[in-house]
Amino acid sequence: MCDFNTLTDDEKKLYHEKLLTSANNFGGKNFFLQLLEAIRETKPHPLTSGNSRFDIELGTITWNKVIFNDKLQLLLKARVNESKQDNLLPNPDEKNYKKILNLVRTLKPIVFHVKPAHKEDGSGFFFQAFDLISDTQTKLNPLFDALFFCSVDTVKKILNYSPKA
Repeated sequence: MCDFNTLTDDEKKLYHEKLLTSANNFGGKNFFLQLLEAIRETKPHPLTSGNSRFDIELGTITWNKVIFNDKLQLLLKARVNESKQDNLLPNPDEKNYKKILNLVRTLKPIVFHVKPAHKEDGSGFFFQAFDLISDTQTKLNPLFDALFFCSVDTVKKILNYSPKA
């Protein structure tokens, strides 16, 4: 999803609607983009936070399980392959298949809650890390990808996308 120019018009429209709805539930595009910038600036990566929480002045992201750095690094490698083969899982005969399958099994039950600091800004939203399409195909949830990995400029392009009539 992070390579906006390679997406089809239907995918651009779908991601635009999904991200725009989420941004509005967090207080609007600007608040959402500020959240993304804060995530990108935080070192080490916020997903590896020991308290499963990321706080900024505008709101909070919480999740229900600690994610260790080795899982994050494996996820980052798997993301690269997902964009090439449209599937996070490699072929079953590849040597890293079992590791990535275990990664998906570990992270799948985690639910991320994004809440604005003030109720009047929106209700917030929640999501999981993956969209399971079938037993053999798994994709990163576009919200998860946008929040934690895509460049802020790409997310801005998706939020500002105008579907063709």
